Amino acid sequence: MSLVPEDIEAIERATFDAVPPESLHACGPWLVAIDRGTVGRARSAVPLRHAQPAPDALDAIEAVYAAHGLGAMLRVPAAGEYDALRATALGRGYTMGKPTSTFTGSTTAMAALADGAQADLLAVPDDGWRAVFLGEGFDPVDGASRVQIVARARHAVFARVQVKGETVAAGMGSFSQGWASVHGMRTLAPYRGQGLARQILSALGREARRRGFERAFLQVEAANTGARALYRRAGFQPAWDYAYWTGPGLP
Repeated sequence: MSLVPEDIEAIERATFDAVPPESLHACGPWLVAIDRGTVGRARSAVPLRHAQPAPDALDAIEAVYAAHGLGAMLRVPAAGEYDALRATALGRGYTMGKPTSTFTGSTTAMAALADGAQADLLAVPDDGWRAVFLGEGFDPVDGASRVQIVARARHAVFARVQVKGETVAAGMGSFSQGWASVHGMRTLAPYRGQGLARQILSALGREARRRGFERAFLQVEAANTGARALYRRAGFQPAWDYAYWTGPGLP
């Protein structure tokens, strides 16, 4: 899928719509997210266009975080235009982690993944949906923070698959800025490999089409090879890569 600069901005704004920080601040061509939770997307600064940043960009971003009593975190695209910013960040003691890709695809392909009979949608996350994020094999602190953050989303639906009344797989779809997006895909360990994630994606794809959204995106870490393979089978392709740059003193 070919993207224009306006698409990058729309995707980043839609990301914050889906994973809303406590507050969001404009800083030149960057958006600076302020949040005290554990979800990197909800507490990092990100550029709205992929172009060489101003020499004082990091200073300005750090000032916004400092005004809120926080250290800085950035999502920096892998493009060469950011080489100087990365060098400056390294010199200030930042660390790089969680290399991630933004993937784009179509809701038509998502909808065609499965018949969706096993998945249903909720307007708000219920206790079963929340429990998946606190289940065995997941970080409970991160799970609790993630649930709290996505529950603030105003354009979202929450997909689940239940087995004998227990929610065993969950995901979230958000619809804004001209894009459908997928977030929080999780399946409890005993139920993996049974196609439940495809059921979730299919249900979210059909809902997106019902709402008139044809384009979709998601973000997936480089280390999550299983999810990347699933998303490729669903027709998603990498659009750009980025990594988190974390300032000194942040976990």
